Amino acid sequence: MDSMMMDMMSKDMMSMPDMARMDMAVLQACMDACSACEQACTVCSTQMMDCAPACMNCADMCNTMMRSMMRMQGMTPASMMAMLDACIAMCQTCMDMCMMHADMSEVCKMCAQSCQACMDACMAVKDMMMATA
Repeated sequence: MDSMMMDMMSKDMMSMPDMARMDMAVLQACMDACSACEQACTVCSTQMMDCAPACMNCADMCNTMMRSMMRMQGMTPASMMAMLDACIAMCQTCMDMCMMHADMSEVCKMCAQSCQACMDACMAVKDMMMATA
């Protein structure tokens, strides 16, 4: 994400007392992981394996999480936590499904790894939110 967008997000967050102490680097890492996971899941969903529906759902969830984080207006800590929990749950489901094919498909293996990275990034945001609460 470019510096102009990060500056705008920082200003949006400063106007929300509950979100003002958030570390932008952690949020950026989460958005990047969501974006990468969305892309990996989209590619994986074309492989015609039985993980395709989970991959499509995960791609949608990661995209929604990323867009929500970019548009912080109206985001409360409770709604952000709910979004993070939903993203983590979708990534876990997708990862579990893709791991069943990881030994047969490099695409499924890559997708599962992307899901794990996204879950880790979402957990880092949750941990940061709990530490600043």
